[in-house]
Amino acid sequence: MAIAEVTVIPIGTGSTSLSAYVAELHRVLEKQTGISFTLTSMSTIIEGPLDDVFSAIRAIHEAPFQSGAGRVSTSIKIDDRRDKASSSEQKLRSVREKL
Repeated sequence: MAIAEVTVIPIGTGSTSLSAYVAELHRVLEKQTGISFTLTSMSTIIEGPLDDVFSAIRAIHEAPFQSGAGRVSTSIKIDDRRDKASSSEQKLRSVREKL
């Protein structure tokens, strides 16, 4: 399972507030299949099979254009571990066990 950290930044919106865009991205992700996601204060974590993760990323990258943004910058960081099962929760639990 892949874990992706994604930040989508709409540009040319006429405002410094982006919360309405973030809310729309959340609604888009709720419609995606094969993934789970967690909204954080600075990005969104998307987990699932790599193809489904990429499909979700494409959908949220496109969403700001549909809401009037003139430009969109999307940053993606992917952890794709294939030697054993992995999840965001498992990664956090592993660190907590060592604290």
